[in-house]
Amino acid sequence: MSTGGSEPRPTRNQRREAAREKARVLREEQKKRERRNRFLIQGGVVVAIVAVAALIGTLIFNSIRPEGPGPQNMASDGILLVGGENGIEPVQTPAIPAGGEPTATVPDESGTVANIVVYLDYLCPFCGQFETTNSETMRTMVEQGAATLEIHPIAILTNKSAGTQYSLRAANAAACVAEESPEAFFDFNALMFENQPEELTAGLTNDEIKELAAEAGAASSVDSCIDDTTFKSWVQDATERALTEPIPNSELASVTGTPTVLVNGKQYVGSLEDPAEFQAFVLQATGESYSESEATPTPTPTPDAG
Repeated sequence: MSTGGSEPRPTRNQRREAAREKARVLREEQKKRERRNRFLIQGGVVVAIVAVAALIGTLIFNSIRPEGPGPQNMASDGILLVGGENGIEPVQTPAIPAGGEPTATVPDESGTVANIVVYLDYLCPFCGQFETTNSETMRTMVEQGAATLEIHPIAILTNKSAGTQYSLRAANAAACVAEESPEAFFDFNALMFENQPEELTAGLTNDEIKELAAEAGAASSVDSCIDDTTFKSWVQDATERALTEPIPNSELASVTGTPTVLVNGKQYVGSLEDPAEFQAFVLQATGESYSESEATPTPTPTPDAG
């Protein structure tokens, strides 16, 4: 009878040794997995630490970044716009040097010109109301030579834009336009309010701000200035000065909110949505009609003959 060549059944000792060998292999594999996981975790921690360190370094660098000069054409911390042959033109001035102080604008004291000064924040909804109501009126007055307009962009609502620092970025962009393309400033300022975001939102992106600058006629050189927040330190300094120092050519101890609007040194506190009220205030403050480019001469009485 044939046995068929079948394998003999493993003994108890052989089964025990096989089990031990299998357990040993499993333990080695487990150790390898643990070492691999530990390496990955440690590597991830190192990467995270490096990333956090880089972020902290950037924040520290930005916070202690040395002050740079201010923008050209804003020696007073604001840009002065006047009427000219080509419409509204900027008065060109040198930049405030690093660590320097602004130079107050000398107002027109002829009594025939309204010196309008506006401190504004591009996120401020009340500034938006005032600008929407009065922008075209002020454009006409400046173009006709009946007024000058000095605009001071400040950033008091930097923490009201979901972490994007929109007020600061917007004021910096205005400074960039003032330096690179001051002739486009009035239109850029108007477009910023026509496209004003709501408070507590992220606001416009840098790309959207650059598009508005281009629409206003600004040169492409403003783009890198906007992206780099070149005038961040100046915006912060100008805002601090506005909030803590006397306002030139007025009796105001400081700016306490935006918009702060002055006409020949007198503060406008009327309606932000009634153009007639602001126009009447300008007339009262300057004593002349802003709707005509030239003052109407007063007739001289003719002496009686004989």
